[in-house]
Amino acid sequence: MKTDFLVIGSGIAGLTYGIKISEKFPDKKVLIVTKNHESNTQFAQGGVAIVQNDTDSFNKHYNDTILAGDGLCDEKIVKMVISEGPKCLSEMVDWGVQFDLKEGGRFDLRKEGGHSENRVVHYKDITGAEISRAMLLRLEKLENITFLSNHFVLDLISDHHLKSEKSKNEITCYGCYALNEENNQTVTIQAKITLMATGGIGQVYGHTTNPNVATGDGIAMAYRIGAKIKEIEFVQFHPTVLYAPSSQTTFLISEAVRGFGAKLKNESGEEFIYRYDSRGALASRDIVARAIDAELKNTGKKCVYLDCTELDPIGFSAHFPTITETCRQNGINVHKDLIPVIPAAHYGCGGIQVNKDAESSIQNLFACGECAQTGLHGANRLASNSLLEAFVFADKAVEKSAQLIGGIELPVHIPDWNDKGTVLTKEKVLISHNRVELQQIMQNYVGIVRSNTRLERALKRIELLYEETETLYKLAKISNELCELRNMISAAYLIITHSQRRKENRGGFYNIDLI
Repeated sequence: MKTDFLVIGSGIAGLTYGIKISEKFPDKKVLIVTKNHESNTQFAQGGVAIVQNDTDSFNKHYNDTILAGDGLCDEKIVKMVISEGPKCLSEMVDWGVQFDLKEGGRFDLRKEGGHSENRVVHYKDITGAEISRAMLLRLEKLENITFLSNHFVLDLISDHHLKSEKSKNEITCYGCYALNEENNQTVTIQAKITLMATGGIGQVYGHTTNPNVATGDGIAMAYRIGAKIKEIEFVQFHPTVLYAPSSQTTFLISEAVRGFGAKLKNESGEEFIYRYDSRGALASRDIVARAIDAELKNTGKKCVYLDCTELDPIGFSAHFPTITETCRQNGINVHKDLIPVIPAAHYGCGGIQVNKDAESSIQNLFACGECAQTGLHGANRLASNSLLEAFVFADKAVEKSAQLIGGIELPVHIPDWNDKGTVLTKEKVLISHNRVELQQIMQNYVGIVRSNTRLERALKRIELLYEETETLYKLAKISNELCELRNMISAAYLIITHSQRRKENRGGFYNIDLI
């Protein structure tokens, strides 16, 4: 298959780029490849942080972002993203995205952790799902877009596949190899420009808010062809995830619930968070998550609690219908009962290093969304900045792609995927077992609080998993389960080794040996 523009991933970053590049070049081909229709975007409850209030300002939003990022944000990038917020909001509304409004037609703005003002536009507690809905409807109307679902991208095609030796600064991306999961056949996709929008790394951890698809595929594939990876050690843990041991899924209790007035308490009823930060439950996520982690370790308890019992029940249910219903299904009446919560892996602040135009260090390979390290988040993401970042950088990628596309020619020949000598494996238990073991290693040794000893142990065990999995990979027919495991191992390796290199505690990174 040949296309002008290849998009890998179908969250807000990939869909924004796909829509805009298709409308800009109606005579060119756009191909969106996704392993299924799940994405972190669809599970985003909170909203989009955009300056709208008369009492708010770009400068306030800038200061909040810099403070949350603990001094590692790129100040120029922060200013660029925040200043483009109102334009992005206007475009989303034009595309049919609905946001909650107050009487009189003004946006209903929420306040979340780390924000000094109410500035988060939202649609109930399913903002991401609403954005995805509207974007997919718009995308369906564009005739030059092909949507290839149930296709797992195996690897990016680069000079390595062409047997061409080039320096790291000259490596070029020419598309990808993908596995059609319906017929188990591999497809070679040649593309002039490739956008990586594959989302995050949450599944590397045993307890995460992320869907099953968030296995670090894009970061791992880019790393394999030599792309620069930056600040991947900064993994943000969401402080308040529903503690429900009997449930098979992990459900996030939005930060907006605390913004609505919910109190964070321990089993004794104490608002313990004030012992750690004067902002209480609305301190930045890294501080709240570490405070909960410390409280649980000090008390030996399994969870802490969100107290919503003193809040307006009608208003709460109207603002958070999904949270109210999910808690009810788990035997919790949010108006009478405390909600048990614990932290869980939520968002990767680092990833594929890109410039202000979303270009990676690999020629003709762009990246945006959670798989990219743009400089916006620094050491810790400010709540609800991620959807805004994805939209802005997708827009920048479109502008730069438009400048480049006319001068790009594809190679005459790209070899097809070679799986000669491989056989169907009857040992899928090895894959599932290694996946669980990997998640346990990362959860226990590379979580909210790390140490030099834990990191060393984690690296030794990850290296053993790598050797076992690579042996299986060389002998077995390709499957998405095996490839996801390879990608998760690569992402885990990068998180561990980058953690070992960091010599100071910042934001979401905390090593007890550096105190």
